Amino acid sequence: MDHANHVRLLRDGVPREAGTWADLGAGEGAFTLALADLLPPGSTIHAVDRDAGALDELARRYGRRVAADTKKTQRLELHVGDFTHDLGLADLDGVVMANSLHFVKDKAPVLARVRGMLKSEGRLLLVEYDTDNGNTWVPYPLSFETWRSVAPANYFSELRLLGTEPSRLLRRIYSASAIRDRG
Repeated sequence: MDHANHVRLLRDGVPREAGTWADLGAGEGAFTLALADLLPPGSTIHAVDRDAGALDELARRYGRRVAADTKKTQRLELHVGDFTHDLGLADLDGVVMANSLHFVKDKAPVLARVRGMLKSEGRLLLVEYDTDNGNTWVPYPLSFETWRSVAPANYFSELRLLGTEPSRLLRRIYSASAIRDRG
């Protein structure tokens, strides 16, 4: 997949208003950069990953992007950390988890943490492989069909399938949005 595919997978889930978002499991930033293309100036993106080297590469890529388009004035905050633990992030308008939740076997505690990071009615954008059968590289994927039952059980509603893309690794990848329930 290329940058245009990443943008296309997130586009219908990102509002046009400036906000504060996090990309959990950002890696080198494929989806962080897509999110940056979709969020308006004045937004903040927190990119979180356990790999400091990957975040360094993201910072370089983001710097080149800003140098090429000075109208893009989002603030990028890098955090070396594990999203399965408390990150100290709160009152977020949205969270992107692109190809990261499939590394977690017990998803409920992580989804509770994500829910706690979001404002009431904040958005979770999930990008995952559309299968429930993992492998060495993608140990615990969840299909969109499974997500449709996991999300409400973890207090997320208004699920929408945003898009799909073919994948060489596990047939197909999907993106979906969900809203944090009030309360």
